[in-house]
Parts: sequence; C-alpha cells; structure tokens
Amino acid sequence: MSSRRIGLWALASVAVIGALAAGVVALNLRGEGDLSAEIAAAQPPGQSASAELLARGAYLARAGNCMACHTSRGGEPYAGGRGIDTPFGTVYSSNLTPDEQTGLGRWSAPAFWRAMHHGRSADGRLLVPAFPYTSTTQVSRADSDALYAYLRSLPPVSQPARPHDLRFPFNTQAALAVWRALYFQPGEFQPDAARSAEWNRGAYLVQGLGHCNACHAQRNALGATTGPLDLGGGLIPVQNWYAPSLTDAREAGVVDWAADDIVALLKSGVVDRHGALDVASGPMGEVVLRSTQYLSDADLGAMAVYLKTLGDTPGQAPAPAEPPSAITTADPRGAKLYADHCASCHGDRGEGVPGAYPPLAGSRAVTMAMPANLVRIVLEGGFAPATSGNPRPFGMPPFAQTFTNDDLAAVLTHLRRSWGNRAEPVTAVDINRYRDGGTR
Repeated sequence: MSSRRIGLWALASVAVIGALAAGVVALNLRGEGDLSAEIAAAQPPGQSASAELLARGAYLARAGNCMACHTSRGGEPYAGGRGIDTPFGTVYSSNLTPDEQTGLGRWSAPAFWRAMHHGRSADGRLLVPAFPYTSTTQVSRADSDALYAYLRSLPPVSQPARPHDLRFPFNTQAALAVWRALYFQPGEFQPDAARSAEWNRGAYLVQGLGHCNACHAQRNALGATTGPLDLGGGLIPVQNWYAPSLTDAREAGVVDWAADDIVALLKSGVVDRHGALDVASGPMGEVVLRSTQYLSDADLGAMAVYLKTLGDTPGQAPAPAEPPSAITTADPRGAKLYADHCASCHGDRGEGVPGAYPPLAGSRAVTMAMPANLVRIVLEGGFAPATSGNPRPFGMPPFAQTFTNDDLAAVLTHLRRSWGNRAEPVTAVDINRYRDGGTR
C-alpha cells in the first residue's frame, strides 16, 4: 500500500474517531440548554427557605430513600461514605450535608438540579449511574429545589468524599460518556392526559424519586436496564437478591390486589390477604423501613393505583408451567428437614400462622422461578420491617450454619413441590450461586 493511501486511511480514521467523539459529547449535553449559564449566574446559597418548603423537601428525601445510600454504617445522616458494591467495583456515596468543603455547601440549586436531571456534578463531571439519575431525571424542578433546600438545612458534616474503587475502564469519564450516550437520555415526567391525577401521581413516584426500576429491572453486561420503565424483575447485582417483576402476577404483580392491601404492605411491611400473610423482606423490607412507611396514605394510594395497571389483567396471567415429570418425586430428606426445622412455625402443611408466620402453600415467594430470595431468607433469616403498623414483627432465625448446600436444596425443593406448589426444584448448584454472593 502506498504512503499516500496510508495517509488517507489515517486521516479517515481520525475523522471517524473525531465524529464519534463529537457525537458522544453532544449526546452527553443534550437537554442542558442554558443550564450551564444559569449555574454560573446563580447566587451563593442562602438560608431563607420557608418551613413549608423544608417540610416538603424532608418528605421527598424520605420518598427517595436518600439517607439509605448517603449514610455510612454508624455515620452521620446524609454525610456519605457508604460503599455500594457493583459488578465493576465499589462506589462510595457523596456527602449531602451543607459542609462548605466536602458537601453541598457551595452547590447552587441549579447545580443540584443538573445532578438530579442530567447526572452531572457541580464541577461538570459525569456521575456514575449507581446514583440513579436514570430515574431521578423524571423528578420535577420544583421537587428538586425543595429537596435541595432541605439538604441545605441539615447540620454540616465535614467528611471528604472517598474515591470510587472501580476497575479500568469503568473509572474513566470517557467510559461514562459512552455509557450515557448509549443508555441515558434526560426527560422530565410527562403526565398521561388519558389517566387520572391519582394514577399520574403514582407513576411519578414509582418512576422518578422512588427509582423502583433501579432494582426491579434486569441489567445487561454494562449495568444498563432495558428501559427506564422496565419493572420486569431482576437480580440485584452482587447482593444476589431478586427484585421480583412488578408486571407479572406470578412474582410481585398486584393487578388483582385490592388497593388497600398494596397500601398496607408499603405502610407496615406486612398484609394479611384472606389468611395469606405477605411480608416485605430483604432489600424491600429496608425500603419500607426507611421510606414508604413515612409516605402519606394519599401517595401510597396513588402508587397502588398505578401499580395495579402494570402487567396482565385478572384472569390473563399465565398459569405456572408443570415441571417435567422426571423431577416430580421429592427428596424425602427435604420433608424430614422441614418437619425438624420449619413446621413448628409454618405448619405441617405449610399453612403458616395468621398474623405471625406466612404460609408457604400457594406462596409466590416460594414458587417464583428464580429461587434467589428463598435461598437468602433461609440462610440469613431476618424480620419484617418494624413499623407503626407492625412494631414487633415476628422473625425467622438464620440457617446458614445448619444446612449444607445439599440440605438446603432438599428442603427448598420440598417447599416448592408440596401442598399444591408447582415449581422447579432447587439444586446444590443454585444454593452455591446465591449463598454469600456465590462465594461459598
């Protein structure tokens, strides 16, 4: 190949790379408009927020469960520093108190809005999507300003940001820019004129500040969901808890639930539906504990109205598939282990105890196709969240030191194939996958 042709190829390659880079930059700036000028012209933050605005901001912080991530174990509220494990390394949450040097003290309201809506820091850096700006982009400017005012009212805490511990290339701004160009587009919530005000309020809370899609959606190899409103269920990375589908009646879909029952579950963490006790456990229990129990009945009712419209209508949900006949015989060891360790609370036939221990017969939590939560709850035990409606919840002891992988596989298979339950068996390989994040 001649030197002239090589030169032309080199120039063409540079041009293509330049065009791609320009495209990535443009996609990362879309929707910002004159926001940069507004940030530059913003006055230093003041302390003139009204009591009404501060109360509204405090409520929104609860609705968004902001303190859960932005508070380290044993640390000051909202001071950041909590490590959040991801498949790409550990992300450390930022300080949201108004400290001048290490927190939001020098941030303006427009800069905070840009972070919520565009996923960009006050200094212009791209934020990692462990901060769920793919959802908070739906939050209105008014709510962002109220949340900002509340955070500005907190006692300042000096706690420098801890650098993220992410693997290359995920620790680079270039990689973030490409990810955002592929998977993120800012967009404020737009009410559906064909729906009621209550439905739209519920959709706004679920899709935006509640960022339900952050857990209840599958993610691809780069950590992106298939869309901002997936809600189709997904394994929470690293934690190995499964956030069940909110659109599938066989998992956590509530299309056939009474709205009052949905409100009760979000308010107290438990609900007794016709003698069948449903309990919010695992990560969802934490959401109830720190967030939804504090929401107003009107907002919880709106969320219920919205959630009831997701997925199949009553009678349309497909019936569970009958497992292959080759696996219809349960391991008698599972029945013996159940009798020895489980029946005293959950009953000889999995009927449970009303108001105390949930039934296992007919339970979606038991028969769900993905057994991750069943494995985790038996291994780790735990309680429903302590709420005003359920201040002294009944709990379950951990069995991690009691059952081997084979034992646990046997007893869970017994649960999933007894008393009318029809679900695939659980294997020792499944247990190893979910036990302590698959490390044991």
